Amino acid sequence: MDTTTAPRKAVNFAEKLALFTDQWQPRVIAELNDYQFKIVRIEGDFIWHDHQDTDEAFIVLEGTLRIDFRDGSVTLGPGEMYVVPKGVEHKPYAEREVKMLLIEPRGTINTGHEGGERTADNDRWI
Repeated sequence: MDTTTAPRKAVNFAEKLALFTDQWQPRVIAELNDYQFKIVRIEGDFIWHDHQDTDEAFIVLEGTLRIDFRDGSVTLGPGEMYVVPKGVEHKPYAEREVKMLLIEPRGTINTGHEGGERTADNDRWI
């Protein structure tokens, strides 16, 4: 598709989030160079993991997200963000459903090198 003549339309987070209900399955909504913007719904505990080659940005749209680290945690509410530096082991947790935006390089695996049943497919556009 020729992006110079494509219709211009803002990306609405609420509209995109309304298109799916499954959790822990990020959906790509935009790309900027080699970075992807992904929306995701989460609830409960994730797994301990890290990303050896990249930082990862978490931006909370709705709900309260806690990101645990081996030496503490950070809690984010709507309109707040946190960047987990590359190589830092972390584990997201949400007592109730959280809707958020992730920003990370294309091809980043959500579970890092840990793998397992929570590993999501990459490049799922919505």
